[in-house]
Amino acid sequence: MTGAERHRRAGDADALCAAALARALHGAGPTGLALVAVGGYGRRELAPHSDLDVVLVHDDDAPTTAVRRAAEAVWYPLWDAGTVLDHAVRGVHEATAAARADPRVALGLLDARHVAGDPALTLRLRAELLAQWRREARARMPALRNLVTRRTDGQGELAHAAVPDLKESVGGLRDATVLNALVATWLVDVPHADLERSRLLLLDVRDVLQAVTGRATDRIGPELWPDVAAGLGLADAEHAQRHVRELGRRIAHLSRLTWHRVEAVLARPAPRPRRAPDLDRVAPGVAVSGGEVVLDRGVEPSGDPLLLLRAAAEAAERGLALAPATAARLARDGAPLPEPWSGPARDLLTRLLASGPGLVDVWETLDVTGALDRLLPEWRRVRLLPHASAVHRFTVDRHLVETCVEAARLIRRAVRADVLMLAALLHDLGKSELTDHAVAGESLAGAVAERMGFDDRATTLVRVLVRRHLLLATVATTRDLTDPATVRVVTGLVPDVECLDLLEALTEADARATSPQAWTAWRSGLVADLAGRARVALRAGSPADHDVDVDPGPPPTVPFPDRLRRDPRAVDVRLEAGQGGTTVTVVSGDRVGLMADVSGALVVLHASVRSARAWVAGDLAVSRWEVDDVRLDEALLRQRVEAVARGRIDPAARVPAARRALPEPVVRLRPEASQRATVIEVRVDDRPGVVHLACAALARLELSVRSAHVATAGPQAVDVFYVQERGAGPLGDERAAAAVHAVRRALRPAATLDADRG
Repeated sequence: MTGAERHRRAGDADALCAAALARALHGAGPTGLALVAVGGYGRRELAPHSDLDVVLVHDDDAPTTAVRRAAEAVWYPLWDAGTVLDHAVRGVHEATAAARADPRVALGLLDARHVAGDPALTLRLRAELLAQWRREARARMPALRNLVTRRTDGQGELAHAAVPDLKESVGGLRDATVLNALVATWLVDVPHADLERSRLLLLDVRDVLQAVTGRATDRIGPELWPDVAAGLGLADAEHAQRHVRELGRRIAHLSRLTWHRVEAVLARPAPRPRRAPDLDRVAPGVAVSGGEVVLDRGVEPSGDPLLLLRAAAEAAERGLALAPATAARLARDGAPLPEPWSGPARDLLTRLLASGPGLVDVWETLDVTGALDRLLPEWRRVRLLPHASAVHRFTVDRHLVETCVEAARLIRRAVRADVLMLAALLHDLGKSELTDHAVAGESLAGAVAERMGFDDRATTLVRVLVRRHLLLATVATTRDLTDPATVRVVTGLVPDVECLDLLEALTEADARATSPQAWTAWRSGLVADLAGRARVALRAGSPADHDVDVDPGPPPTVPFPDRLRRDPRAVDVRLEAGQGGTTVTVVSGDRVGLMADVSGALVVLHASVRSARAWVAGDLAVSRWEVDDVRLDEALLRQRVEAVARGRIDPAARVPAARRALPEPVVRLRPEASQRATVIEVRVDDRPGVVHLACAALARLELSVRSAHVATAGPQAVDVFYVQERGAGPLGDERAAAAVHAVRRALRPAATLDADRG
């Protein structure tokens, strides 16, 4: 099928409609009436079984009776000829009013084409419609956006849906029509050549589909792919699927990008002249301009191997578009990542994968621009690969991305967020192989983890998670959970509790990304029951470790000036620069809250804490901090500590708010970790000020923090605080519960606290 055949069908329809109007007018002149084709017929894009969308347009002051008689004289001969009509009769002003009231009507009328009758009337209609569309574009965009969103929610994506709809699915012909309508507003532009090529090829597919089925349909069921492949001259059903899905991916990508740009235009005030685009620097080498993440002015891509990951992570976390030109340039000219990857590169990847819904669009941009091939060449194995199982609503590649989105919501369950996110991304990578995909995927995932520089423990965890990602769901739904042998199946394959926690989170994320039917309350309950039983068994089989204390032995001897003896309120600060950071030692009179004051001063100075330790030397308190900053000044830090201690500065007011919705912080006791102190573990979004907020909450309870230890993986920090009563010793049960509650409340987002108060 070709465009020429579609034009021929439109020409035949034109002749039929023109003859019908001529008979209705009994040979009279064309003044005052025009037959206008709209929608696909207006574009001369009739499929074999398309209906004809036509409007009989009349002058606004034409007699109603005469217009009605003319319409009946046109429609009945067309119906008698077997034509399927979608018809309307409207005056010019009535048509423009209908277009204003309903964006669907507007989309059809924007493609209005004269067929027969008075051409001046059609010309006036088109001119008024287009002028109105451009004049009211800013006001009309929200309604059009809502229309697109409703269709998106109901139809899935052409590139990934199990049964795609060539017209209504995201990335289908309807989206292409909307894009052309957006261009007509003059608010934004779209890469026309790419859009038109993809659109015309989709029309060819629709022609073949309707020829194969013999009816007006846009949906391709699984049984139709072989015939569609034959009609398109492709080798087999898989090639046909990849061809169609790639077209849908291109149009969907253009649609998402264009809507990002529309939203950026609507967010700005009326246009004003400017010499250069505004750039808001958000990270090294990365800026935001017009609602898109771009390279900062003057940045040379070849000088920073982290630039691609950093730009992608910033875009995904902020819910912005990664400018395709930027991604393409970084793919072409960016410095390659050294192998194995560095720690900062792994952290940026984890941030990207854990960014939530913003990941989807950014990942698509990385893929269509070729940038993803630089980061994960193994992705080619599953790109647009259909799932064999009908329960899956996405292709394999999109399923993996959706699993990451779901895993990001469960990230607080995992100490190793980086391991969870990488396993979510790779767990079905073996689907391209003919063997057991979990077995093939284990080897592939292990190789990826090694190339990315993950340590041996993390690599082993990733391999186990990929190999066993179906274990909990399969055993829970097919075995008797009360039988001890069932639990032994799990504990024989899962090495420890940490791995089990990760596997349980991955199981839920995988199922939720598959389909709503794959994660029911029944299945969720069975998996939780099985995991709970296995967790008890694994803990019972592990050697007891009653004091896993991370303090490095006795505290060192720290010299301090005599003035501290004379004035316990005085503060002494000493800095020792090291590789990649600074050791900060602070000495002052022994008092509860010193850790909170020092951590608060570090917040004010934008220094990130890696670890901290505190102890008492006589009547003085000493704290030692490892921070990621080599530019600190002793005098300035001392002044800030004193200002915080005296209440002149509130560090909590300097803690930045999260840029996106994040899971609630998890705060829990670790009774097995120490006998000398109460250990509180915190899993929370990695942002400046977490250590201060926790220490300040504990200080308000008159509790001493003996040490704090910070581990960060991508967007999540896992902080551990060793807490004692003022006179030393662990907390009682009530005090421990109060401490956990206070820390959790201090770290919860402000919006959540406001909702609780309401």
